[in-house]
Amino acid sequence: MNSGINANDPTVVAAFRAALAHQGMIALAFFLLVALVWGGAKAWLPTGTSSAPGQGAQPSPGRPMEPAGLQLLRVGFGILWLFDGLLQAQPAMAVGLPSKVIEPTAASSPAWVQHLVNWAGASWSYHPIQAASAAVWIQVGIGIWLLVAPSGWWSRAAGLASVGWGLVVWVFGESFGGIFAPGLTWLFGAPGAALFYCAAGALIALPDAAWRTPRLGRAILAGMGAFLAGMALLQAWPGRGFWQGTAHGRPGTLASMTQSMAQTSQPHSIAALVRAFTSFDVTHGFAVNLVVVAALALIGVAFLTAWRPVLLPAVVALGVLCLAGWVLVQDMGIFGGLGTDPNSMIPVMLVTVGGYLALTRVPVPVTEPAAGPAARAAAEPGAGPVPVPAPTGGTTQGRWPEWMRPAALHRSVAAATIGSVASVGALGVVLLGAVPMAAAQANPNAAPILAQSLAGSVAPMNFPAKDFQLTDQRGHRVTLASLRGKVVLLTFLDPVCTSDCPLIAQEFKAAGQILGPNAQHVELVAVAANPVFYQLSYTRAFTRQEGMSQVPNWLFLTGPVAQLRQVWKNYAIAAEVEPAGSMVGHTEVAYVIDRAGHVREEFEDDPGPGTASTKASFAVLLANAARQYLGRS
Repeated sequence: MNSGINANDPTVVAAFRAALAHQGMIALAFFLLVALVWGGAKAWLPTGTSSAPGQGAQPSPGRPMEPAGLQLLRVGFGILWLFDGLLQAQPAMAVGLPSKVIEPTAASSPAWVQHLVNWAGASWSYHPIQAASAAVWIQVGIGIWLLVAPSGWWSRAAGLASVGWGLVVWVFGESFGGIFAPGLTWLFGAPGAALFYCAAGALIALPDAAWRTPRLGRAILAGMGAFLAGMALLQAWPGRGFWQGTAHGRPGTLASMTQSMAQTSQPHSIAALVRAFTSFDVTHGFAVNLVVVAALALIGVAFLTAWRPVLLPAVVALGVLCLAGWVLVQDMGIFGGLGTDPNSMIPVMLVTVGGYLALTRVPVPVTEPAAGPAARAAAEPGAGPVPVPAPTGGTTQGRWPEWMRPAALHRSVAAATIGSVASVGALGVVLLGAVPMAAAQANPNAAPILAQSLAGSVAPMNFPAKDFQLTDQRGHRVTLASLRGKVVLLTFLDPVCTSDCPLIAQEFKAAGQILGPNAQHVELVAVAANPVFYQLSYTRAFTRQEGMSQVPNWLFLTGPVAQLRQVWKNYAIAAEVEPAGSMVGHTEVAYVIDRAGHVREEFEDDPGPGTASTKASFAVLLANAARQYLGRS
């Protein structure tokens, strides 16, 4: 899963920032377009035109007040999603998230969890720019959506979006919140912050009527009470290391966690607080765990009983406990350069307080029906029966539903609230992230940015390539001039190398596969780069061992040492036996030679760590370079 590239690689960071800036402009343009369409529809709606067919203009009735608990969850988690999106925009996220966040999180989980999570991490590492920028815009879009949609189906749809993306983060980013790993504890964030995002999204997606009775509040607090009681039981379970401040002369489970948290890059004052707590836990581990277990159990029981006099003190006590755990144990969850969210304590408190606020019954406003022309006519003294229009069946000219008529659509757009319009914009931001991510994941070829970061900048050239006359692995004489009319990808390989050269050969093979039918117009050429083991038998053995025999456009060339040295000199290749004769060191470079026989590009093809993503990325880089010159002479 590890891409083998430094998380702060300048090439990747620059590409990530450029992608965010480009997509940010698209998001802004989409918001402006939606606003212009809405404003234009309102401006061109004739004065006195009704908002519904057959009715005069009516004053819009006042909306019912949003329940306080629902409002807290909507606004609170909207802000959290926005904040998480900004955290995802950290420069190290594109490369660092799979190897430094996803992989370590899954390391202690069962093999099937690791396999599932590592598959997602590998997919990310193949397309780091698209994946990282998508995560930013999806989370920013959900955050905006929750904040601007206070009611109605737009608000419920935002809640469902929060559930959907929250599940993705919980499964792949948090390895199911660590629930299958040993050492599960509420203090460390179990069962995962994203699961509370999902819970909040599901609550936001409920019909408004569900929030107007205390039943929902009681259900939320009862669920939270059962959860806290279960966490208290786990925290108290013997043999898990939480009752000891030290174990075998080393810090116990809790102290070890906080000790590692104190090492991350963060403000000195916060690090000092965490270190002080670590020292206190080392000395008084039993007392610390006793307080945590007792607090969780008592608060859980209070929520389960739903006894009114103790509910508010229990909520306050949980708030204090969450604040302490958030600062002293979870270290706020955002430091170290790869924090993706503020961890679980804030979401826990938001859901709990939302449930407590939902205990208050919200009155349902009573609104009088609007008086249309028929009602006003019937109310006039001496008025006779009012004719009722015959039903139209909801169609126009027997084909189109009423709401699809241009005039009806015009009225609908003009009558939309600013919250609905902003929700459309927020949905566009979510799709701005989701669509490119889906397209990238459907592409099995890695992004060339990984190879570009390892190879450095490509040097554009245009000069005649030096000719040579060598022998291929089949014993046939080959000259560079004989390959005229085809694009040549040229590299230099040691036929007895067991490290980088086999990887480079596989990259060339994969490049041919990526080219598909165009591969018949491209030659994949390697020249032996070993002054000792250069004979035809070695190039044949390398070709056979690396599975290159079935690649029709593969040529592994060799010849007498004098001829090879001349070719090395012409192409600036150093190939010398290392001290002690252990191996041959040679320049790892690839040349792109166009159909007219001119060298057009040169780049290093050192595969670095040789990971699956970098190998695939080099193959794409080679294939793209070949495509670029196929149409040129």
